[in-house]
Amino acid sequence: MNAITPPAAPAQDSAQARERRLAPRPPAASFEEERLHRKQRLAATFRLFARYGFDQGLAGHVTVRDPEFPDRYWINPLAVHFSQIRVSDLQLVTHGGTILVGDRPINTAGFTIHSALHRARPDVIAAAHTHSTYGKAFSALGTELLPITQDSCAFYEDHAVFDPFSGVVLDDSEGERLAAALGQRKAAILQNHGLLTVGPTIEAAAWWFITMDNAAHAQLLAQAAGPLKPIAPDVARLTASQVGTHQGGYFSFQPLWDWIVAQEPDLLD
Repeated sequence: MNAITPPAAPAQDSAQARERRLAPRPPAASFEEERLHRKQRLAATFRLFARYGFDQGLAGHVTVRDPEFPDRYWINPLAVHFSQIRVSDLQLVTHGGTILVGDRPINTAGFTIHSALHRARPDVIAAAHTHSTYGKAFSALGTELLPITQDSCAFYEDHAVFDPFSGVVLDDSEGERLAAALGQRKAAILQNHGLLTVGPTIEAAAWWFITMDNAAHAQLLAQAAGPLKPIAPDVARLTASQVGTHQGGYFSFQPLWDWIVAQEPDLLD
C-alpha cells in the first residue's frame, strides 16, 4: 500500500523555520521589543478583519495593553478603514480616556468597553469587538453558542450572553456591567449587537473572534437546515480543553500572520 506524503516544503519555509514559528515565544528582551510585537500583531489583526469583512462604518475596535504601562492600551483611530491601518496609525490611550499617542479621535464606545475590560481583567492583554455580519445575526437570538461542531466547542462553558441591549455603550456603568457579565470567560455575545473576545495575547483574542464568528455562521446555517444535534456535554467539555486553550488560539493565529504580512507588508510601517 502506497503511503500518502505531503509535498516538499519550499526552500524558504524550512522545517526549522516552521518549528520556530510554532514554538512558545520567549519573553521579550525589553518593553520596546514587546510593544512593537503587540502593535504589529494588532495592525495585522485589523488587516485580517478587513479581509474577513468585519469592518462596518465607524464601528469596531481592537485593543492591546501596553507592556510597560498596564493602565494604557493601543487602539485604532476612528474613521480609518481596517484595511489601511498600519503600526504607525495606532493610538495610545489611558483608562481615563487621555490620548497620549496619536492625533485622531477614537471610538467613544470602544473606549468605554475596552477601558472597563482592561481595568476589570488584568489578565486580558487584548480585546476585540466588531459588528461582523454573522455575529450580529446570531446576537439577535439572545442565546449562547451550542456545541454542534468541534470548533464551536472552543467556547463551551467559556462565553456569556450580555443582555439586554440598551443602545450604544457610552456610559461607564454600562462598560462595567459588560465586564461583569464577561467574568473570567474569553468571549461574550452582546445581544442585538455583536461578538466580543479577549485573550492573554493579541494573537489569541484575534483568533477567538475569527473562529467565534465562524461558529455563529455555522450554527445559523445548521438551524436553518433542520433540528440540531449538539455534542454531549462531557465530550464538548473534553473538546474544549483540547481546542479552546489560549495557547491554541495563539498558534492558530500564526499562519494568518505569515499570510497577511506577505500580502500586505505595509501594515508594518
